[in-house]
Amino acid sequence: MPWGMPHPPGPGGPFGGGHGPWHRPRGPRARRGDVRTGILLLLAEEPRSGYEIIREGRERSHGAWRPSPGSVYPMLQQLEDEGLVHPVETAREGRRRPFELTEEGRRYVEEHADEMTPPWEAAAEQYADTPEEYAELGNLASQLTATVLQVVQSGTPDQVERATRLLAETRRGLYRILAEDDTGTGPGGGDGGD
Repeated sequence: MPWGMPHPPGPGGPFGGGHGPWHRPRGPRARRGDVRTGILLLLAEEPRSGYEIIREGRERSHGAWRPSPGSVYPMLQQLEDEGLVHPVETAREGRRRPFELTEEGRRYVEEHADEMTPPWEAAAEQYADTPEEYAELGNLASQLTATVLQVVQSGTPDQVERATRLLAETRRGLYRILAEDDTGTGPGGGDGGD
């Protein structure tokens, strides 16, 4: 599966750049221990698929904690090997395979509850001083990334092509907005009359 598609290379993650007031440092955003803790805590609430774990982590932290498929799926396999989680046998048709805690997994979470800080809370607190308008933009960007991942995984070739065109036009539109800032909205400025 083309997991890398929603995350093209570049210092600013899926939306490039890497600078600006809402940029979050790449650093230990989703460290191995954080991913392990996050998965166990989310599965303690209800069964979830790997995709749902990724989406929930991003949403709860407003994009500050962003575990990647390359960290979540291997960790699910490791936790299954340890006997702490297992796939749900009766998944709804068409739904990605959800996982749930085993009895041993539930005991583990209960016994270590005091040591397990939800990584989405820690990440959100770290960026609590981000101006609201920038935090909202970052949150929308993270939601868009998750949606692109869903299109890549489940979309038809036609839907993928249409989504690609839409994203390309959105990118051009964002650059037009930046051009307005640089040149003003008077004669010769703005978006060139598009």
